Parts: sequence; C-alpha cells; structure tokens
Amino acid sequence: MTVADAKKIAEQKMQKSIENLKADLAKVRTGRAHTGLLDHVMVDYYGSPTALSQVANLTLIDARTIGVQPYEKKMGAVIEKAIREADLGLNPSTQGEMIRVPTPPLNEERRKEMVKLVKSEAEDAKIAVRNIRRDANESLKKLLKDKACSEDEERRAQDEVQKLTDKFVVEIDKIVADKEKEVLTV
Repeated sequence: MTVADAKKIAEQKMQKSIENLKADLAKVRTGRAHTGLLDHVMVDYYGSPTALSQVANLTLIDARTIGVQPYEKKMGAVIEKAIREADLGLNPSTQGEMIRVPTPPLNEERRKEMVKLVKSEAEDAKIAVRNIRRDANESLKKLLKDKACSEDEERRAQDEVQKLTDKFVVEIDKIVADKEKEVLTV
C-alpha cells in the first residue's frame, strides 16, 4: 500500500458514507408521497420475505397517494398487511385489485420528529467519515513505521485526509439542510 492508495481508499469509503446517508434520508417521510417510502417493506411471498417492489408495481396516483398493483391477485391481502405492519404510519385500503396507500399530512410535531431523525442520520454519517479518517491516518502511520514513506509525506497525506474529511462533513451538512427544509415545508 502506498500513501496515494490510503488516500484513495479513504475517499472512496467517505463517498460510500454519503451515498448511504442519501439512501437513508430517502426513506424519511416528507409531506408528499413517493414510492421510496415502501422500499424496505418486506412481503411474505410463499414463505420467504421479499421486497414489495418484487411482488407489485408501485406508482404515484397523486401527490398524497401511492398505488400498489400486485402482480398476483391473491397477494393483495398479504401486501396490505405488510404495509400496515411496517410501522410507517400508513393505512392502505384495497379497491378492486389496486391497493391505495394515502400518506397523511404531517403535523408540526411529527415534522419535528422527522427533523430529529434526519439530524441523527447525519451525525451517524459524520461519525462514519471520522472513523474512515482515523483508519486512513493509522494506515499512514503504519507506512511511516514500515519506512514506506517519509515523515513529510505522511504529514502531508494526513493533512489531505483531513481536508477530505472536512469536505465530506460540509457535504453532509448541505444534504441534511436540504432534507430538513423539505421536511419542514408544509
């Protein structure tokens, strides 16, 4: 491993942390309906847990309603039960073969809870980025100890890793501020 490898690995891992944060924040409910709310809902499909998107077609009927069209007619009741038990605060109703999932408007208290959840996710992402920085610095110190780089190279690399960390923390703050604004918009 070289100094450049250590920096490159750290940057890739930090980028992955940002992607994970975005994926986690996509699940946080805002005032509008979106099919991403049901991404992690698992349905009992012939004895094995299966993602809802694998057993049904998800569409937006309007700004506040998600439509779920099961691929098999007999799956309707199972899907409705899975959505209800997913603890999302959603109450699906079956109309013919279509399951309608209205998303209730968020009240002020619920919006504040969502903002707390968003900030918690952001803090987890920042901790992950800092842990990556720590690991990168440890590998740089190991390179120095093994005499694979000079003290100056190691110091410069640590400074660059710190700059990377700062850049990703600022990006996390920006993502969270945008999501917070989205959640608080009535």
